[in-house]
Amino acid sequence: MKALFKATPKLTFEVNGEDQKTIFAELAEIQEIFSVTKCGKCGSDDIRFVKRTVDENDYYELHCQSCRAKLGFGQHKKGKSLFPKRKDDDGKYLADGGWVKWNPETKTNE
Repeated sequence: MKALFKATPKLTFEVNGEDQKTIFAELAEIQEIFSVTKCGKCGSDDIRFVKRTVDENDYYELHCQSCRAKLGFGQHKKGKSLFPKRKDDDGKYLADGGWVKWNPETKTNE
């Protein structure tokens, strides 16, 4: 089976799978990461994918070009899939869907 999925006006994915469950799972993974089209802080659609490497560790984020907020992605321990970080270290949901902006005065993400 084959399916085409338009995640955003700019991104279309082709998914292949043996059955509906496989296609569904693939689409769910794509949608969770690539269907984010607006900044959770300011609502701008001027966002970009960013991959950076620090001390041999790769970090994946979406950056808002308008307000400079970011949405970080965690990496599953098994497999090579990502997930949006929408909770804090205590498991509580973050405001603005996980989008955070650095505050230089308090030296924290808000």
